[in-house]
Amino acid sequence: MAKRNKISIIGAGNIGGELAMLVARRELGDAMLLDIPEKEGVAKGKALDIMQTGALEGFDAKVSGTSNYADIAGSDVVIVTAGVPRKPGMSRDDLLSINLKIIRAVAAGIKEHAPDAFVIVISNPLDAMVYEMKKQTGFPKSRVVGMAGVLDSARFQCFIAEAAGTSVKEVRTLVLGGHGDTMVPVLSACTINGIPVTSLVEKSALDAIVDRTRNGGGEIVKLMGTSAYYAPASGAIAMAESFLKDQKRLLACAVFLEGEYGYSDLYMGVPVVVGKGGAERVVEVSLGADEKAMLDKSAEAVRGLIADSAKL
Repeated sequence: MAKRNKISIIGAGNIGGELAMLVARRELGDAMLLDIPEKEGVAKGKALDIMQTGALEGFDAKVSGTSNYADIAGSDVVIVTAGVPRKPGMSRDDLLSINLKIIRAVAAGIKEHAPDAFVIVISNPLDAMVYEMKKQTGFPKSRVVGMAGVLDSARFQCFIAEAAGTSVKEVRTLVLGGHGDTMVPVLSACTINGIPVTSLVEKSALDAIVDRTRNGGGEIVKLMGTSAYYAPASGAIAMAESFLKDQKRLLACAVFLEGEYGYSDLYMGVPVVVGKGGAERVVEVSLGADEKAMLDKSAEAVRGLIADSAKL
């Protein structure tokens, strides 16, 4: 009998619960929801709720809840959502000091109990958290990635489709850089069924869309009072599925750069082929002078976060 994949999810909050549901509904494997001892009941309760949903919807997956890191042993993928979510008025950077302590504890648990897993970090501020995860685990860069560009590109894609009056399925977008206000939606790489978006949407509208994309997370925080969770979960699942099924999808992910795009020793969003080897290779696309200047600015912002992390 073939061994089922095991996907562990650290953090049983809104994103964690949605992740577990997507894992089960798509039958990617069995899911293990882990949270701190004080929230073990939440993890177990959500797991039980999802299992009962499977009886109604007809998906076959085992979902469990725990607070014991030993239970993530044998994981093929670990998705990290642990941390305090954004609240109105908070930037992702405001979360740094709080979530840095959490991510260090999570990294220790993963290193001890799931040393062979492909690790996807969602926790914010993303670029600093995934950098810290790699630093604390010592895992190869191919096995520690951040979910950011997939989400930001999806937001960009959604807004472009609305403006152009086309199906979102026809739109292809790319967002590079840090997961924050300095991210770089690359208009030169944006097409609608092969047609440059600049031919179909006016410049003033595109400028507004770029700004809305950069503030996409904050817009949802203002509306709901907490961070988004449906789209972030879907973004991480796209990455996990490409790894588990060796799909070789080209996805915008935060990866450790060693000279690509002219940057080194930092995590930042770039196009990456994701397959059974994890983040298998970075694809470098041609950027205009303005786009490269914006990416330089984003890289400096990420470096600032990393420098601040080193002091804490």
